Amino acid sequence: MYTLHIGSKHISSWSLRPWLLMKVLRIPFAEALHHFIGDKTEQRRQWRAFSPSAQVPALANGGETVWDSLAIAEYLAERHPQVWPQDAAARAWARCAAAEMHSGFPVLRTVCNFTLQAAEPPCDTPGLQRELARLDALWNEGLERFGGGFLAGGGFCAADAFYAPVVLRLRCYGLAGRLNGAAAQYAERISALPELQQWISDGLEETQSGKSD
Repeated sequence: MYTLHIGSKHISSWSLRPWLLMKVLRIPFAEALHHFIGDKTEQRRQWRAFSPSAQVPALANGGETVWDSLAIAEYLAERHPQVWPQDAAARAWARCAAAEMHSGFPVLRTVCNFTLQAAEPPCDTPGLQRELARLDALWNEGLERFGGGFLAGGGFCAADAFYAPVVLRLRCYGLAGRLNGAAAQYAERISALPELQQWISDGLEETQSGKSD
């Protein structure tokens, strides 16, 4: 069985991506939760025991370790084809969308730190406006082009998992109103996923119990 090493659920948006992907697609795994600690040198020392980069997420499978959320998605896809859409065009689009999230949207990441609780809306800068407009256009494109309830068709795939933390950011920072049409409905659909609700519940419990730095 896979072991997925993740960070504190109320902080680690990158951990959420493969966790949600595997949960929704019913890919069995053991969860290894590692709370962030204040002493980052000590944290890196401890985390190198399971992750070559000393970062989360990391996926262990037998003697293999795969780190980085996008690499994990591709590794899983070799064994579980449902990670990406079956249709070639939808699959190519979904890969592009996930890669854009993996490397893009720097303003949104900076001004909207990942949180599971309501937060003060950020300053509405031109950079943020551009990224929100791009997000709205991208989601609407996938939903309209492939005609399903998810970004690249009727089935949840890695692209949806990669944008799930963005859905939470928009909701928590009061930015969901920037979405239009199908994109707005999509955000509500992702928010309602039982698996995502479980992550939120676990993360809020962490904050209430004072676990992690």
